Amino acid sequence: MRRPLAIATAGVMLAASLAMSATDARAGKLYYYVDEEGGFHFTNRPSSTAYSVFAVFRNFPDKSRDEIMRVVKRMSRRHGVDSNLVAAVIEVESNFEPDAVSHKGAQGLMQIMPATGKDLGLKKPFDMEDNIEAGVKYLKEQLSRFGDNALALAAYNAGPKQVERYDGVPPFPETRQYVQKVLSIYKRLKGGKP
Repeated sequence: MRRPLAIATAGVMLAASLAMSATDARAGKLYYYVDEEGGFHFTNRPSSTAYSVFAVFRNFPDKSRDEIMRVVKRMSRRHGVDSNLVAAVIEVESNFEPDAVSHKGAQGLMQIMPATGKDLGLKKPFDMEDNIEAGVKYLKEQLSRFGDNALALAAYNAGPKQVERYDGVPPFPETRQYVQKVLSIYKRLKGGKP
């Protein structure tokens, strides 16, 4: 048996044993990447965008939504941002998955790009508290800069320079849909109040 195939087989066996040994009632993911020598590396908390999803499991330990919301409320109070808006951003950005990584490389619950995270002093992008605090700080910066939820959300998604360039929400379909979706969830979380 060739080495990469043997390693892949071992990885499948590892994944299966992790799935069988997990006892929590939530779902989770196992990630992997293949190094230059053909070696497989597995984790449930990817440290870079080199990792891809290997398997999705039920009964895999994860942070509960209630635990995440406690941190959201604390960080929102600390930085003067509506916690319902922060929760809406998290729902759209990562669907409350602390280890989420986008195809563009955004990381964690609030899907912070590595360069933005560096500017915000974010050292552990997959740490729930650090990620939420950095995301809330960045959202607060955009709210202060633009003075409007829709524009701040557009800046969060497309970048503040794009909002300035177009003097409003940029005409990108992804950004327009993002703003609409976050504001819709925000309204629902506030009990339908504008």
